[in-house]
Amino acid sequence: MTPSEALNMARQQGLDLIEIVPNAQPPVCKIMDIGKYKYEQSKKERIQRKNQQVTLLKELRFHPNTDDHDVEFKIRHAKQFLEDGHKVKATVVFKGREMTYTEQGRVLLARIAESLADFAKIDQEAKLEGRSMAMIFAPERGSKKKSSSKSKESQS
Repeated sequence: MTPSEALNMARQQGLDLIEIVPNAQPPVCKIMDIGKYKYEQSKKERIQRKNQQVTLLKELRFHPNTDDHDVEFKIRHAKQFLEDGHKVKATVVFKGREMTYTEQGRVLLARIAESLADFAKIDQEAKLEGRSMAMIFAPERGSKKKSSSKSKESQS
């Protein structure tokens, strides 16, 4: 129907003519109360925001000569971050003449990747950028946040 007919129909019912899909051919409109429409839209947005997950990128920094115990300690932290659903960026920073030992950094990142294989998949391979080499890990799909597993245990 024509826009003027639709407007007359809406006025007779005491409601508003709301354009729902303006880009469609012809545009899609509804006859309803504008206040109710805005309320429904805000309700949908609230639900979407509530269901959206925020993933943070946690960074762990190493040096090519980082001790084994320190590496293991940081890997434990990385596992915890991955269980919480965050991405982890393992960075090997080279200072001064350490730039000649980039292969040690690559070996260290490979060791970290091997340790985290059960918890994460490699999102970005080891890449040398300036004086640092970085590798990004993303949590496996099967892993769940700790808070959800605690709530399931309390319900049982």
